[in-house]
Amino acid sequence: MQVYEAPLRDMRFLIHELFAKDEYGALPAHAEFTPDLVDAVLEEAARLAKDVLLPLNASGDEEGCLWENGVVRTPKGFKEAYDQFRDGGWCALASDPKWGGQGLPETVNKAVEEMISSANISFGLYPGLTHGAASAIIGHASEDLQQRYLPNMVAGVWSGTMCLTEPHCGTDLGMLRTKAVPQDDGSYLITGNKIFISAGDHDLTENVIHLVLARLPDAPKGVKGISLFLVPKFLPKDDGTVGPRNGVQCTGIEHKMGLKASATCQMSFDDAKGWLVGEPHKGLAAMFTMMNTERVSVGTQGLGVGTAAYQSAVAYAKDRVQGRSLSGTKRPDLSADPIIVHPDVRRMLMTMRAYTEGCRALQMWVARALDAERHSPDPELRQRAEDMTALMTPVVKALLTDLGHEAAQIAIQVYGGHGYIREHGVEQYARDARITMIYEGTNGIQALDLVGRKMPTHAGRYLRSFFHPVSEFIEKNKAVPGMEKMVDALEKSFGALQLATATIAQKGMADPEEAGAAATDYLRLLGLVAIAYLFARSAKVAGMKKMMGQDPDGFYANKVTTVRFFYERILPQVAGLLTAIKAGKRSTMELPEEAF
Repeated sequence: MQVYEAPLRDMRFLIHELFAKDEYGALPAHAEFTPDLVDAVLEEAARLAKDVLLPLNASGDEEGCLWENGVVRTPKGFKEAYDQFRDGGWCALASDPKWGGQGLPETVNKAVEEMISSANISFGLYPGLTHGAASAIIGHASEDLQQRYLPNMVAGVWSGTMCLTEPHCGTDLGMLRTKAVPQDDGSYLITGNKIFISAGDHDLTENVIHLVLARLPDAPKGVKGISLFLVPKFLPKDDGTVGPRNGVQCTGIEHKMGLKASATCQMSFDDAKGWLVGEPHKGLAAMFTMMNTERVSVGTQGLGVGTAAYQSAVAYAKDRVQGRSLSGTKRPDLSADPIIVHPDVRRMLMTMRAYTEGCRALQMWVARALDAERHSPDPELRQRAEDMTALMTPVVKALLTDLGHEAAQIAIQVYGGHGYIREHGVEQYARDARITMIYEGTNGIQALDLVGRKMPTHAGRYLRSFFHPVSEFIEKNKAVPGMEKMVDALEKSFGALQLATATIAQKGMADPEEAGAAATDYLRLLGLVAIAYLFARSAKVAGMKKMMGQDPDGFYANKVTTVRFFYERILPQVAGLLTAIKAGKRSTMELPEEAF
């Protein structure tokens, strides 16, 4: 049985305690969003997730989407749930008030995104992609296009997609063939085929606005010849209502391993009317505004599914009775003890708990930086925040989805044979989470982005946005009573990260394959050190609350225990990761191709 209760206590701890007085400080743009108001939003979102979205998760997976005669229908109940979601203002939660949004902080928005992903990740893709498409339009489209499209998109009346992949080209977008022919009225006729388009067509909104990558007739070859176009399913009338059908058609939907309630479409553009977004041949840069937004959101999806899997595993472990505790019977009133008493089951549950709480802290920290990047009145602070989000975006996308999927797999193991069958619903989490490691750039591509672009940029300036606060924390807290052992472990892990960074920089400069071979291990190493840093900060805050006797529900004590488990049982992985990185590329690359 799928269960879910939003982890509101942990979310409040992060928003109101850990990050309330962090390096980014108070943001005047968010002064009106008091703790009481934020808590009210989170509580209402938790009710929506549990009461409206969760009941549709398993049924939506069972029924899936239906494509018939060019029309896509979402599963039973999705349209009514989306109407309730839209009418409640959830589509506009973090959007710019200029376009009808509510302008809430990104930290709050990410907490709500996590709840939606935990309750029903398939549902969350529909409004989530619209938010990303709107961000690209805000950042790059003309004022006329913004006025014509953003109000309805922000309100959730219209939805948005991004159309990149073609049958012959995925990661290598320089190979795309979709063409755009300029017209006398300033529009373009778009012709080509796209695949794997999430929410490409559905019955939830009046219109679907596609952001399409295509080539102009004079486009140079490769990625430098790609332009971005806005192509609506229906051409809007002057009054903002939908008009005639455009030359856009869904020719089929994919039959997938998971996310079955999210329509993944094959799209055909046949002289479809579109408008240029941004400058000619600069479309990839414009699209990356949406892609970077989506990559952080995909990390949040991984966290959300991992959290739901963890909670389902805990519920099962408390209910399922098998065997007796190794330290003596715990429930003599039962025929056997609940399996939660067994050390190996505890190991699995604590691993999932550490993953989800650590990833939530990392995601919130990056969300704080996003808020500061957009709203801080201090130019220097905005730059530091921008550097941090640039560095951490691939880490959030890859690490949170890796660990979210791992948590889903562990949940199946907790259930045993009952996790492998569909009846209990836990195997759905593993199927749904698997795609998060693939779309919006595979996790291997995220790792290459980290070592190939982010690490060397501006002579390592992006790295300094992370290294400096970690180093400062270590220096300030290594002698704090009760923190010595933890800070010592953090310092050693941070030293391993610094050595790995120097190794890759040195070897990669002479041979790019050295950096490529180390990339995935380096991303995991950086991610674990980032969680260790945030967990150390968390333990310091929680420890002080305990000392002051302000822990009536045991939250702070439990937080310290979770942090200690991470430090003792998960953080030691950094030693092996460093060893692998230092080994270099040889054993990875020397086997001849024909030997495979």
